[in-house]
Amino acid sequence: MNPNASLIVDPEIVVVDSHHHLWNRSHQRYLIEEFEADAASGHQLVGSIFAECHEGYLTDGPRELRPVGEARFFATESARHRERSNGKGLLCSAFIGAADMTLGDEVDRVLDALDAASDGRFRGIRGAVYWDEDLSLNLGLRPYSPKGLLLDARFRAGVARLAARGLIYDAWQYEPQLPELCSLADAVPTATIVAGHCGGPLGVNAYAGPDRFERWHKAIRELARRDNVLMKLSGLTAKRIGLDFSTMSGKDDAHGLAALWRPYVEACVSAFGPSRCMFGSNFPVDAVVTDYRTLLNAYKLCLSGCSDAEKRAIFSGNAIRTYKLSPASFS
Repeated sequence: MNPNASLIVDPEIVVVDSHHHLWNRSHQRYLIEEFEADAASGHQLVGSIFAECHEGYLTDGPRELRPVGEARFFATESARHRERSNGKGLLCSAFIGAADMTLGDEVDRVLDALDAASDGRFRGIRGAVYWDEDLSLNLGLRPYSPKGLLLDARFRAGVARLAARGLIYDAWQYEPQLPELCSLADAVPTATIVAGHCGGPLGVNAYAGPDRFERWHKAIRELARRDNVLMKLSGLTAKRIGLDFSTMSGKDDAHGLAALWRPYVEACVSAFGPSRCMFGSNFPVDAVVTDYRTLLNAYKLCLSGCSDAEKRAIFSGNAIRTYKLSPASFS
């Protein structure tokens, strides 16, 4: 056991988790009770954003409206949290849903339904459009998207509808697709795009060469040139990155995690600036490597070179601003 496991790094820093999931699956239950327990692990977590994870989809009716089931699932878990906390709950402050962006202008019908079903906490769409010739990079939780989807004119019309409504496009693709994301950001300059999981770095199989880090670094520097794009510091436990977690002394080794993650975190902050980066836990996915308290400690250690104001922006301020979390959202 790490003797420093019980310590909280920068305990005064207020945190909004910009990216987590809830689900009840055969391999793992992670509903509001489990997230509440993690949220109470010592850090000042004052809000969170549920990101779509294909949970609770409707099983009948029009296919394009089936993601509305996830909005209902979110609303139920959010309501249970408020009830369990006597109306003082701060978690599940906002909902990022899913929709078929290739519906183009017709996507408004789906966006309206997601907004209504999520109790007015709907803030945008997460586009899980990852694709690669290497099928082994996909963990199998959902199939690959069609190749080149970010370049599709219908898809871009759907993103334009998000922008017109003041909604966010949460981007989730692999590193080799970042040039396509750059193209999307240029094509729809009014869209606010939040790139997830540090841009999806790859470091295994054909991507395991000595240039792996610099190749990714070059791609995110290019992405950062688009002022309408922000970056989530999240998702760094993925096997596709090729990091060796066996060097950690245990799941509570925040310093070991920080040593692995710091190059990626610092590169993102250097490229995008502290005003365009935000923390996301990616729980419960990242629980395979560490616990919630340790994960947050590790990210805080990675950002130890930032000023207090910069830390406040990254850990809460940018998420509050980007996802429009008004004080009412925390009631």
